Amino acid sequence: MPTIHIYEPALCCDTGVCGADVDQSLVTVTADVRSLQEKGADITRHNLANDPTAFTDDQTVRAFMNTVGSKGLPLTIVDGVTVATGAYPSKEALRDFAGLGTPATASTQRVEFGLTEKATGGCCGGTGCC
Repeated sequence: MPTIHIYEPALCCDTGVCGADVDQSLVTVTADVRSLQEKGADITRHNLANDPTAFTDDQTVRAFMNTVGSKGLPLTIVDGVTVATGAYPSKEALRDFAGLGTPATASTQRVEFGLTEKATGGCCGGTGCC
């Protein structure tokens, strides 16, 4: 089963129910992670305030923090591969990452990275500039 690590910014608690302002994204991800862990998913959350060693021990996370900093968190890594930054993955995405999706319900959507297909006729679309 894939191993999922979620690296979070410094938080006073992981539930999002502390202080005057409740962070709904934390409430949601806490419930989602617990639910999927109960189904056997290998998901670990690392809070920068409580578990700073996790941020320095992993080369991928260390490089991310040196490049982007804590403003890019949360960072989600599955088996050493970065799969999400800047926001928590949905429960459906976490389920798919964990390999708990069934073929009938697994997403068949293509992930769009904002890349376009190469134009025909050379790198400049046939303009002859190259």
